[in-house]
Amino acid sequence: MVTRVLIAEDEPHIVESLSFVLEREGYAVCAVLDGEAALRELRASAPDLLILDLMLPRLNGFEVLKAAKADPVLKSIPVIVLTAKGQAQDRRMVEEIGAEGFMTKPFSNQEVVERVRELAAR
Repeated sequence: MVTRVLIAEDEPHIVESLSFVLEREGYAVCAVLDGEAALRELRASAPDLLILDLMLPRLNGFEVLKAAKADPVLKSIPVIVLTAKGQAQDRRMVEEIGAEGFMTKPFSNQEVVERVRELAAR
């Protein structure tokens, strides 16, 4: 079965880059550009993993993460937070909410692939 990854990221070049490397590794990728769309897509398709930017329009990544982890149907979906906000308090907050991974931009594509592979194998 193909692992389905949802990318919630508002920077098109990052979406394109992540989609390319993940699809090359055999993952099925869907991308949305804002937090409201991320929650809609999570509820509609329940992907196997979410890559979530914190600085999204409409709903920010913190709000999306809180809503997903509070939802009994969605809370088991692993979340990797990918952000330019690399402060310790942001990392602590996302870990407390329940994210399984935290990566800062700029990131290495290989590092993202390894983290996705690790979480998808759970």
